[in-house]
Amino acid sequence: MKQRGWLIVATLLVGALLAPLQAHEVRPAYLQLQQVDPDTYNVLWKVPARGDGQRLAVDVGFAPEVVAIGRPQTTFAGNAFMQRWQVRRPGGLDGSAIRIEGLPSTQTDVLVRLERLDGVTKTFRVAPSSPVFVVTAEPDRMDVARTYLTMGVEHILRGVDHLLFVLALVILVNGGKRLFWTITAFTAAHSITLAAATLGWIRVPTAPVEASIALSIVFVAAEIMQARAGRPGLTYRWPWIVAFAFGLLHGLGFASALREVGLPGDAIPIALLFFNIGVEIGQLSFIAVVLALIAGARRVRLPFGERAWQLPVYGIGSIAAYLTITRVAGF
Repeated sequence: MKQRGWLIVATLLVGALLAPLQAHEVRPAYLQLQQVDPDTYNVLWKVPARGDGQRLAVDVGFAPEVVAIGRPQTTFAGNAFMQRWQVRRPGGLDGSAIRIEGLPSTQTDVLVRLERLDGVTKTFRVAPSSPVFVVTAEPDRMDVARTYLTMGVEHILRGVDHLLFVLALVILVNGGKRLFWTITAFTAAHSITLAAATLGWIRVPTAPVEASIALSIVFVAAEIMQARAGRPGLTYRWPWIVAFAFGLLHGLGFASALREVGLPGDAIPIALLFFNIGVEIGQLSFIAVVLALIAGARRVRLPFGERAWQLPVYGIGSIAAYLTITRVAGF
């Protein structure tokens, strides 16, 4: 890869540097409506905290005929504010419009989960562009597929650590069949642990997993530097093996995000499948953009020295080291 291609990759890192500053605003809010009798529902409203620790200014607005029972009980956990209360409407909420107040002024989506008395669960997504939804009587599996597909794409494209790891693999492997098999190994591995952890077959604390993911990026960045210095290590010689091993870790990270919003009880396979497909679409789209930008940069003459390639590598390593330290400090 010619040196000027690295300069475009370095530009991509600017977005990665800025993303954590807005990460508090792109995590989805969560609304759960659990029917306890024909007229009454338990309400759980989970709102992500902003970067300054304050509550994101979004609220649930029910129709006038929906009556709140008692005052909401508020708690704070997992960097999110949670409120619980009950509402009542004669005949239930079917046909009732619910508005997410303040949503259009944010970048946050809301995942809504409706659990009925008969055990049927309906899950769908509310976007800032359309903050009002109507509770419908019939569940739609296509809604589940669309909702979790979108969540998967958004999670990978907004996940700084996962994108940095993929970017480091692209830089290390330098295209061709080696890149194909490396990304395939990474995909297979995180698909395995994503399913296993989400379904409860394995349980690992989230904080150590997130710290280990950041540390895996530091490791790959160091391997790039060693390979460029003429001392290729294990990752350079067999990148697919290392990608598979670290992919198991990253799958646990994907699972922790999916567990936060939960899976619809009557459509778990669909939700899990389409979330994973969404992750792959986002990942492959990112790789395609990086390769296209690098290919275009090769045609541009830029006055930089022979060590210009180090800029993105040091950038990746520095961001990953910062994430590792902050996550370990948060144990």
